[in-house]
Amino acid sequence: MAEKFDVVDVIKVKRDGGELSPEEISWVIDAYTRGVVGDEQMAALNMAIFIRGMNRREIVDWTQAMIDSGETMSFASLSKPTTDKHSTGGVGDKITLPLGPLVSSYGVAVPQLSGRGLGHTGGTLDKLESIPGWQADVPNDRLMQILEDSGAVVAAAGAGLAPADKKIYALRDITSTVDCIPLIASSIMSKKIAEGTSSLVLDVKVGSGAFMKDLNQARELARTMVDLGNDAGVNTRALLTDMSTPLGLTIGNALEVRESVEVLAGGGPADVVELTCELARNMLELAGVHDADVEQALKDGRAMDSWKKMIRAQGGDPDAALPVAPHTHDVVAQADGYLTKLDALALGVGSWRLGAGRARKDDPVQATAGIEIFAKPGDKVAKGQKLLTLHTETPDKFERALESIEPGIEIGDTAPTAEREIILDRVS
Repeated sequence: MAEKFDVVDVIKVKRDGGELSPEEISWVIDAYTRGVVGDEQMAALNMAIFIRGMNRREIVDWTQAMIDSGETMSFASLSKPTTDKHSTGGVGDKITLPLGPLVSSYGVAVPQLSGRGLGHTGGTLDKLESIPGWQADVPNDRLMQILEDSGAVVAAAGAGLAPADKKIYALRDITSTVDCIPLIASSIMSKKIAEGTSSLVLDVKVGSGAFMKDLNQARELARTMVDLGNDAGVNTRALLTDMSTPLGLTIGNALEVRESVEVLAGGGPADVVELTCELARNMLELAGVHDADVEQALKDGRAMDSWKKMIRAQGGDPDAALPVAPHTHDVVAQADGYLTKLDALALGVGSWRLGAGRARKDDPVQATAGIEIFAKPGDKVAKGQKLLTLHTETPDKFERALESIEPGIEIGDTAPTAEREIILDRVS
């Protein structure tokens, strides 16, 4: 059967700054998924989109074509409303772990189809897999049953959801076309719309440890994704949140699970609690639950009960001891003064080099590797005081990790004047 279009013509339209028609977009995504369009041709088209951009109609059509490349899910059979959260990825961003159980404790289903970490940003599945027995792969019928019974699931997205996105994302990763707003927005939203949730809150990170370093760029990405969601019938809003400094006091896998459990027990670092509660309020509002006292649900044990149910439902033991790294190394302050900078990217790369992340998607990760943080920007520190503890199973990794971490720490004579704001803006 003859193909409807010639891929070279489609690439040329975008290369020359033209607008791709709905038919061209639908055909090229389908042909690439079928293997008719080659990787080198899709790479050329991605680069043309990176340089020339896309208008709103093209982004909507591109997203829909990726959804149409695979199966879609529906939660219409559940007796409760559904809501989800997606973060664009950061350092120490363990928010999904306490958030799902907190929201589900209000009788709302939270189907969180998550991914693994790549590069310096951690993956939710990698974190949860440090819990003995916990399984990421959940068949669809079991997923529905867990959502009906206990309300929250964190599972690996099935290969059938937006398969075109999986192929295109792998290509973007190796052709320097990752940080392109139309491609980021359509990648995230094709999976979320195909997943079938009725409402969605986006956590768009801004700062050195995020995709988006610049607030205006992040705002544009948030606006694009919110419009895509709402156009597709998914009630969507976004928060823009700070990722210049790591979230909380841990980076890694088992270390972040431990901190998440502290939050669920009514404690934990203030920034993690603030962001968890703010996202929970927004998710519950979109699901029709107004004026929820989410702070109280963390304090009175309801959220912890939901967490234990969620972990047990996926084969994990919530009461089992988490694994601990056999090797540690302390990083101490080199002078008296105030900690003025603790750079998220520097620590994210350091944690990755310790073994907490992966360079290629098939790399193994160490459950125990990562960083504990003992001071945050604004804190007064003394020379020789412990700032960080590095954890790994392979001590020869310390040297490379320190090469990244040490330049990200700055100590000055005066305290920073402005207090860190976690929530920078909202888009609805």
